[in-house]
Amino acid sequence: MRRTARLLTGTALAVAAAGLGTAPAYGGDATGLELYPSSVVPGRQVTVNSAACGDGGTAAGDAGAVGAGAFPLAPTTGEGEATGRFRVPPSAQPGTYEIVANCAKSGRRVTGDLVVTLTAPREQVYPRGSVKTGVGGALGPDPVQTAAGVAALAVAAAGGTWLLHRRARGDGI
Repeated sequence: MRRTARLLTGTALAVAAAGLGTAPAYGGDATGLELYPSSVVPGRQVTVNSAACGDGGTAAGDAGAVGAGAFPLAPTTGEGEATGRFRVPPSAQPGTYEIVANCAKSGRRVTGDLVVTLTAPREQVYPRGSVKTGVGGALGPDPVQTAAGVAALAVAAAGGTWLLHRRARGDGI
C-alpha cells in the first residue's frame, strides 16, 4: 500500500514539475494584437488594440495581407494601450489574415488574426410591434365592442356564481 502511495505521489510531483515551465493551454498571447471585430465582411472597419508597446508607445501597423496597407497605432488614455484602425477593402477574399504591428521604441513585432467572411455575423434581433392574432386588445379601436365584451364577461361570471350556489344547496340545475 505504501509503495503505491509513493509511486502515485512521485508521478504527481513529476507531472507538476514538468508543467511549471509551460504556458497555460487556455489563454492567448495577452500582449498581441486584439482585433475588433475579429471576424469581418469586406468593406468594414477594424479597430486594433495592443498593450505590447508599453505606456505611451506607438506602433506601425500593417494590414497588407488583407490588402488594407499600413496604419498607425497611437497611445490611448487607458492602461498603456495603443490603438489604430483600418478598413478591409471591398475586394478582400474570405480567409484568415495575419495583421502585424511593429513597436516604435522596442522594435517588438506583435500579430493578430483577422477572419474575413462573406456574411456578416448575425446580430440579435428583438421583436417590436404587435402580433396579429385576430383576438384584439383589451382597449380595441371600438369602445362599443369593448363594452359588449365586458358585459358578456360579467353575465358569464354572475351565471356561473348562481349555478355554483344552486349546486351547493342541492337544488340541482
